[in-house]
Amino acid sequence: MTEPNEATEPEAETESLFEAPPMGDQERMVEAILFATAEPITVRELHTRLPHGCDAPAALEQLQKRYEGRGVAVVKVGEAWAIRTAPDLGFLMQKETVETRKLSRAAIETLAIIAYHQPVTRAEIEEIRGVSVSRGTLDLLIELEWVKFGRRRMTPGRPVTFVATQSFLDHFGLESARDLPGLSDLRAAGLLESRPPPGSFDPNGSEGEDEAAEDQTDMFEE
Repeated sequence: MTEPNEATEPEAETESLFEAPPMGDQERMVEAILFATAEPITVRELHTRLPHGCDAPAALEQLQKRYEGRGVAVVKVGEAWAIRTAPDLGFLMQKETVETRKLSRAAIETLAIIAYHQPVTRAEIEEIRGVSVSRGTLDLLIELEWVKFGRRRMTPGRPVTFVATQSFLDHFGLESARDLPGLSDLRAAGLLESRPPPGSFDPNGSEGEDEAAEDQTDMFEE
């Protein structure tokens, strides 16, 4: 007499516990996470939140396609992902999101040099600008979270380097530093001008003259 195989059904149930949810459900989960997260989130972070077996990159790709042409878009910011207002509709959010600040000419130039030449040391920034960079200028950019410390150079003195942050890319709607505007765009925006005449700055390059000579410029407003 043959005994019924009682182990077959429980084994099937055990295997099903490790099956990934359908891709449609994975998209909804990723969508919910992106909406609830203020800062861009990486694929690795998504995998830590999603059920076992989920394919975050595939879900992101499908979600990105589904949002094409909509009021918001799924965008890549550096190595992370976020949901942002469609670029052509940004003007609608201006009153709600634009914060009026003042950024000095020295800070604008320093930020541009770091973004285009990163990783770059303070001495290299000063060499490119042709004038000393005050500590306050770099502190301001670090406080804004647009610049951070990079790795130290393996040269005498091991000087620290500066690099642009993911927050900088996110603020200006850039996926990577490769998407930065060209020199002609910067000149058109008034961010590149002729250097001050010789003698405007102390050749000894004391800290603080950078800010004493700079004019105040409105923050990058849309």
